[in-house]
Amino acid sequence: MSEWKTYKLGELPIQFIDGDRGKNYPKGDDFSKVGHCLFLNAGNVTKNGWDFSENVYISEEKDNLLRNGKLERGDIVLTTRGTVGNVVLYTDDIPYKHIRINSGMVIIRNNNTCYNPYLYQYLRSYLFLGQVQQFQSGSAQPQIPISTLKKLTISLPHLAEQKRIADILSAIDDKIELNRRINANLEQQAQALYKSWFVDFEFPNEEGKPYKSSGGKMQESELGLIPNYWHVGKLSDIADITMGQSPVGTSYNDCGNGVVFYQGRTEFGFRFPSIKLFTTAPTRYAEPMSVLLSVRAPVGDINIAAQKCCIGRGLASIKSKNNHNSFMYYCLNALKIQLEQYNGEGTVFGSINKKELESLKISIPNNLIIANFNSIINRIDTQILNLSNEINNLSTLRDTLLPKLMSGEINICKYN
Repeated sequence: MSEWKTYKLGELPIQFIDGDRGKNYPKGDDFSKVGHCLFLNAGNVTKNGWDFSENVYISEEKDNLLRNGKLERGDIVLTTRGTVGNVVLYTDDIPYKHIRINSGMVIIRNNNTCYNPYLYQYLRSYLFLGQVQQFQSGSAQPQIPISTLKKLTISLPHLAEQKRIADILSAIDDKIELNRRINANLEQQAQALYKSWFVDFEFPNEEGKPYKSSGGKMQESELGLIPNYWHVGKLSDIADITMGQSPVGTSYNDCGNGVVFYQGRTEFGFRFPSIKLFTTAPTRYAEPMSVLLSVRAPVGDINIAAQKCCIGRGLASIKSKNNHNSFMYYCLNALKIQLEQYNGEGTVFGSINKKELESLKISIPNNLIIANFNSIINRIDTQILNLSNEINNLSTLRDTLLPKLMSGEINICKYN
């Protein structure tokens, strides 16, 4: 093994930069859906990297009033309050020129102390995050100040080995990110087909032509115009709904004993939830490929059960009565506007009960149209499932290699 040295982060010429928290810090009216400078929120910096699905912006004028907290290419962002320890790297391929952090984050600027991709990978590792968890303070809202961050340690081999380690881990990350982009594109294709068939009513007619634009007959309904031979019904007409019930807390474990258990939306991913807990005393089940719907705080987020699992009170299982599981997933996606109204109910948080779920109004096509859609989309959904499984396997490989590479347990020099 080559020579490794351990330093406190504060001993290295690394800058830790807070956001501007003075009188010019943006308030509600300063934010907009479009603008000059992306102002990061907690949803942008996730455990899986950047997420730009829910952005807010500030004006150029407001940006110029702020001092600290603006990103430069190569900067690393670390969340330091609330959800502590999420890390992202501001690379050249991020499509935003102006980005500022909020008050729950810190910028780590390397200044060529070490190989920047190595530093980024180390800050994502359990070697570092374990220290963060040990020294963070606050129970209601965990946080870690810069003064504490500077006391945390990092192990550094010589520069050439840093590059080799980072290159191995980055190659895995690149493949994971490629799979995620492919999945996002496949999802867009499927959503577009669902909209074409079941919102715009352009499903193929008997001649294979788009139904509505080819003169297909329409009828009035309480949901507006729908094709002839369709009818308005309830979600319970096409789906079996099971509300979750949490098992006794003493049955929970994270070592694989019993049945996979999902308490709520916390475990939700792009399409499938991540497995974190098991229970030896399951109560309510979701069958494989049934839709998992968040029914509490907030209502409406959805995932798919990849295996038979136990669901807690934060979830409901919704399964197609005719095994048209792909159709059911996209149908529930389209119901999000209806489900959103339940997030305004109550003074503490939104919720929806079984009766309300069963009563959701939907336009119901004939079974042949649903079956044809399902057969087309099944191929896309199978590809998404396969790529998701590959992402999980690659993530496990990366998480296994990362601490071993960065502790020197695996000596890559002897393989070169």
